Amino acid sequence: MLTRRSLLKAAPLSAFAASPSFAAGDDKPTAPQRTAADELYPSHDPALAREIVGASHAKLDRVRELLADHPALAVAAWDWGFGDWESALGAASHTGQREIAALLIEHGARPEIFTFAMLGQLDAVKAIVAANPGIQRLNGPHGLSLLKHAEAGGEKSQAVVAYLKGLGDAGLGQSSNPVPADWTERYVGEFTYGPRPEDRFSVALSRNGDLTIRRGDDGTPRRLCYQSDHRFSPCGAARVVIRFEARDATVSGLEIIDGPKRVVATRIMQ
Repeated sequence: MLTRRSLLKAAPLSAFAASPSFAAGDDKPTAPQRTAADELYPSHDPALAREIVGASHAKLDRVRELLADHPALAVAAWDWGFGDWESALGAASHTGQREIAALLIEHGARPEIFTFAMLGQLDAVKAIVAANPGIQRLNGPHGLSLLKHAEAGGEKSQAVVAYLKGLGDAGLGQSSNPVPADWTERYVGEFTYGPRPEDRFSVALSRNGDLTIRRGDDGTPRRLCYQSDHRFSPCGAARVVIRFEARDATVSGLEIIDGPKRVVATRIMQ
């Protein structure tokens, strides 16, 4: 017959030493330390999703580390802004990272036509195009064309590159017209739409001379594709319209039309 004393003698000391529920010298359970990620459980921490998508562009070792602790991150995706969604496998696909792509697929990532194109899997690409006429015109993350993904695959993907070029419309990508030279720098500035410090958009020039837009200080700069008449779309989000209020060679504000959402921001004059 088990008694409390005999049970305590039989139980391994490590079973009690490992328990975090009680503090030494206290008979009340201690409250566990909580983090923002704990509050989201069982959903994964969005910061980890963002990290593995970013790392999948080039950092094989970091991707391997993240998957070792969180295998489900193989199917993670991240919205870089305005609906420019990118999966970890999508990132590896448009940058030609074959090893990262293989590792992600091994852990359960779901390949699609962009991945097959980068890997040089001609039969798979042909079969998808045959079953879905016109699918070759779809663009991947950041508005990159299917042909761009195939070209990222290098020598092993040359047969896919030749096939897609033969289709004639697999390399269009998101359209972008040249920005009038005398206007490029006039769009640059800060535009506010609310009382909080983060309620603002920054328009800047990248190292390549491309116009970008970013919310607050922590947002990711998104490249802008010029349409016409002071209208842009974020690259990778062709349905979003960013219209600058321009008169007499001066830009005084901008308006973002994103489905039902409209944001009107006024330029902070300096």
